[in-house]
Amino acid sequence: MDMQELSLAVQKGKLKVVKELVNQALEEGISVQEILDTGLISAMGIVGEKFKNNEIFVPEMLVAARAMSAGIKILEPLMSDSGVKPIGKVVIGTVKGDLHDIGKNLVAMMMRGMGATVYDLGIDVPDKNFVEKAEEIGADIVCISALLTTTMPAIDDVIQEFENAGVRDKYYIMIGGAPVSQNYADKVGADAYTSNAGEAADVAKAYLISDCKKGVTA
Repeated sequence: MDMQELSLAVQKGKLKVVKELVNQALEEGISVQEILDTGLISAMGIVGEKFKNNEIFVPEMLVAARAMSAGIKILEPLMSDSGVKPIGKVVIGTVKGDLHDIGKNLVAMMMRGMGATVYDLGIDVPDKNFVEKAEEIGADIVCISALLTTTMPAIDDVIQEFENAGVRDKYYIMIGGAPVSQNYADKVGADAYTSNAGEAADVAKAYLISDCKKGVTA
């Protein structure tokens, strides 16, 4: 089986086809690592690049990400047995008082698409929950989202919660959302700001594969 066929199915968001092709690849003895890297992760890299270049938009990106997630779900039970390790661990959520999740969901899917294990806390997340989950699973990155100007200050509250717990320096904190800017990221002491899901995945990957995990900028 040609992995390019699987990659194209992911890019086009053909969820059922992706599931069929992943199962077919496994039956043919293709390794979990190859299916993951060549068929799924590389496809989402292409999708992310097209999104950044305005060649596709949120609906197309969302269906591609869902198709990719369906493929990964099939592979997940086999990953540990095959020695496949995630590139890192990411905690993500929308701040307290904010009920928006489309942007956050896209970032989560793109993070999974570049090989990270993602723990999605959902929406309206209390400040302390970010810290508790990051500490619980030994996260590398914490992603904080806010879509409203009125809820954006909660990003600062979350970062302060990490400071108060004495664990701020353990995590690479990324922030994003419609009202968020690089100036705001600098103001609240976030490690990175990104304006879209594709960029977020790129910045996260660069951080996770870097030798010194501080110092990667958006």
